Amino acid sequence: MDQFTINLLFVGASFALYIGIAIWARAGSTSEFYAAGRGVHPVTNGMATAADWMSAASFISMAGLIAFTGYDNSSFLMGWTGGYVLLALLLAPYLRKFGKFTVSEFIGDRFYSPTARLVAVICLLVASITYVIGQMQGVGIAFGRFLEIDAFWGLLLGSCVVFAYAVFGGMKGVTYTQVAQYCVLITAYTIPAVFISLQLTGTPIPALGLFGEHTGSGEPLLVKLDQIVTDLGFKEYTAAHGSTINMVLFTLSLMIGTAGLPHVIMRFFTVPKVSDARWSAGWTLVFIALLYLTAPAVGAMARLNISDLMWPNGTEGEAVSVETINTAPEYAWMATWQKTGLLDWEDKNGDGKIQYYNDKNADLQAKAEEKGWTGNELTKFNRDILVLANPEIANLPGWVIGLVAAGGLAAALSTAAGLLLAISSAVSHDLLKGQLTPNMSEKSELLAARLSMAAAIVVAVLLGLNPPGFAAQTVALAFGLAAASIFPALMMGIFSTRINNSGAVAGMLAGLVVTLLYIFLHKGWFFVPGTNSFTDADPLLGPIKSTSFGAIGAAVNFAVAYFVSGATKETPQEIKDLVESVRIPKGAGAAVDGH
Repeated sequence: MDQFTINLLFVGASFALYIGIAIWARAGSTSEFYAAGRGVHPVTNGMATAADWMSAASFISMAGLIAFTGYDNSSFLMGWTGGYVLLALLLAPYLRKFGKFTVSEFIGDRFYSPTARLVAVICLLVASITYVIGQMQGVGIAFGRFLEIDAFWGLLLGSCVVFAYAVFGGMKGVTYTQVAQYCVLITAYTIPAVFISLQLTGTPIPALGLFGEHTGSGEPLLVKLDQIVTDLGFKEYTAAHGSTINMVLFTLSLMIGTAGLPHVIMRFFTVPKVSDARWSAGWTLVFIALLYLTAPAVGAMARLNISDLMWPNGTEGEAVSVETINTAPEYAWMATWQKTGLLDWEDKNGDGKIQYYNDKNADLQAKAEEKGWTGNELTKFNRDILVLANPEIANLPGWVIGLVAAGGLAAALSTAAGLLLAISSAVSHDLLKGQLTPNMSEKSELLAARLSMAAAIVVAVLLGLNPPGFAAQTVALAFGLAAASIFPALMMGIFSTRINNSGAVAGMLAGLVVTLLYIFLHKGWFFVPGTNSFTDADPLLGPIKSTSFGAIGAAVNFAVAYFVSGATKETPQEIKDLVESVRIPKGAGAAVDGH
């Protein structure tokens, strides 16, 4: 059986499972559509939340960014994991106790203002649509490779699949679909990692293999990797290279962005009790840790494998020949990925070999001239393909490659569905029913929710055709927007009675606007290529990249909110009493939802 057929079998079987679950658990009411009827068990919710969380950025993109950058990109792991701790301790139980369907509804009621709710909807839509762009990138890459079509057509096909099962199931259907998707994606991620760890270190646990000995040389694996990448003119893999200030701000932005992501917070509205919200967060961390402890090993081992493939006789020998790439079975993956437009090479100097090295390293120029190299000939290697290509690079069995195909799609589709639910609830529940047409029927509200999902997918696909970065980088921008706009409002809403409606509105708008402007200045206006004034290689504010600015936007939000609240009318006493009641431990009754 050829690899294409194996891929179709694995992907087709997983899709049949997801769509079957979505139809079985189809939402029949708004309570089931938005909050799964508030009857999800904490372990089930933890697994579904982990799938919702571990998106294309985590499964497909993160290990690739770590592989080609090294230590500096470990901040993705620190920020995202730390953010879940913040969410579990500071937000999830209190928001669940408040008893609302959506984040915007909480902000509107806590700050006793329809305007605050409307601004929260705007912030949510901007962050969520940016996040969906990253997911659709992952969907396009995964479909493109495993159906062996251009990534553009993969993006269009994937968007149709996402829409189909998100619309059918609502939160109830998506919850149980995501449980199945978690099982698929974690299996797909860890099995290849175990195989590769055994190949390179003889250790079946990848996290331990990362610090083990390389079987070929007897050296520690990371020492071997450092030697190879520095010989090729790249920076040392295990050393920090970038600005410490930027790394701290980036990690902080991811942390507080995690705690402010609407589609993740919504998951904690689906459990029966406040205590269940805490347990859900704890279980989520356990399920996330299974992948996040493996990701650094996947990145390092993949980088080593790629270097060995391009330089099979070591860096002092000859690079791989064009003939070998075209004829040897272990290089067949390169031709397959070339069809997607995400991998390419060119024999620039006509010597019949493909030299892979850092041609921007001035110290390597003398060696390059001596050997007749005229530039890096691995001209394109999209970071987002690494995890999906990893089993092929390591020459693993066909069924492992098919499993990874299913896992990559599960990761991208699960988060895309969660984001679409957050967007649809913001439009139908908060904007239409909550603001514009309060007397609309439940049937009309569900129709509006599903239509808003379709509109969000269209926007995400259009913007996803020219994304502002790799999938994880695009997602980091969304985290920055959530950090700057939503997180401060939630924190102040729960822990401060001083902040009034005027302060909350002014703070959210200030945080969102300054962060969005900084991102557009560096990534292009509305992400249109060529319209940017700065780049992340040469940022506007010293070392601070656009992906790190969310932490500064959050500080602006807090400062403006406190200043405006102090200069305007005090928070009413009944709102102060409401805030105090939400913070009382178990034993107090949960707030009654307003639906």
